[in-house]
Amino acid sequence: MVVGTCRLELRIPHTSSLKGKRQVLRSIKDRVRSRFNVSIAEVGYLEEWQRATLAVATVSNEAKRVDEVLSKVVDFIEGHGLALLVDYDIDVVVHGDGFA
Repeated sequence: MVVGTCRLELRIPHTSSLKGKRQVLRSIKDRVRSRFNVSIAEVGYLEEWQRATLAVATVSNEAKRVDEVLSKVVDFIEGHGLALLVDYDIDVVVHGDGFA
């Protein structure tokens, strides 16, 4: 089993309230979930209007596949245009017989 996580730091420059931020993040999260079949949640900067940290997780039997999916999620969010990707990191952990 291979588990992959991705932390994304976002800036949302065109929001002026937490409500506006939540609308932007809901749009991003819904699209990512439906397109890539991953788990995604807001995990940081919960009370700041123009910053957010999202965490994405996926599981597979191959490390290559996990890395590929998470990289595509990063590219998708970066190209989405609603938020600016400030930083990200991807971690892949192989448990048991997962292919590295």
